[in-house]
Amino acid sequence: MTGRLADRVAFITGAARGQGRAHAVRMAREGADIIAVDIAGKLPSCVRYDSATPEDLAETVRLVEATGRRIISAVTDVRDFDGLRDVVGDGVAKLGRLDIIVANAGITAPQAWNEITPESFRDVMDINATGTWNTVMAGAQKIIDGGRGGSVILISSAAGMKFQPFMVHYTASKHAITGMARAFAAELGVHSIRVNSVHPGPVNTAMGSADMAGALANFTETSPHLANTLTPFLPIWVAEPEDIADTVCWLASDESRNITAAAIPVDQGSTQY
Repeated sequence: MTGRLADRVAFITGAARGQGRAHAVRMAREGADIIAVDIAGKLPSCVRYDSATPEDLAETVRLVEATGRRIISAVTDVRDFDGLRDVVGDGVAKLGRLDIIVANAGITAPQAWNEITPESFRDVMDINATGTWNTVMAGAQKIIDGGRGGSVILISSAAGMKFQPFMVHYTASKHAITGMARAFAAELGVHSIRVNSVHPGPVNTAMGSADMAGALANFTETSPHLANTLTPFLPIWVAEPEDIADTVCWLASDESRNITAAAIPVDQGSTQY
């Protein structure tokens, strides 16, 4: 690796596995120290896949430390603003600075519009949208205080550029993140902080499990005209977490120093028609 994030510090949510772990390991390989958080416990009842565990978070710690970089980890829910702020404060006290925020934590739940309950709508919005806001708010001032500028990357989705059938709540939350990135970029730019959103299509993680795909397939049987909503141009239907980490790492680096308020798809072209 090139060391293009040498001596920087990144705060990453949802870091116990999947995309969050890939972001942490990739950034560590590029020279960054990591502040990693994850709920590492029970997710709302509308979620069909298994929750991450403290053991998953410990494995992320092991993988980062294997690169020779430092990592501070904590079991924290992104809905807990005070908890996030305390973790960031502790991390900056120990690691000396903050340069990068990756608001990665999120959930999804395949449900037809008339099966979504007020509780499940609230849970998805609270974790995906409010949790993203909490993450930025917990760390942005620390980047400002450093006086060096920085990069904030919000993980949205193809559903935040187009839509995901049978996920009204998820689609709403990911569109909120797209707008949030642009609004934060407008105000934080004066501090040389860039804010962008990344929009993956299907990714090989627990969220993209066979059970999840099966649930969506069952819904499309009743609405076949929606089956090809997110068909990709490329002959690759599912990306790996490391593919998304490549883009996130680039956005964290000086190579993207003139890019802000952008919505960047990593979706094999699936949102383009």
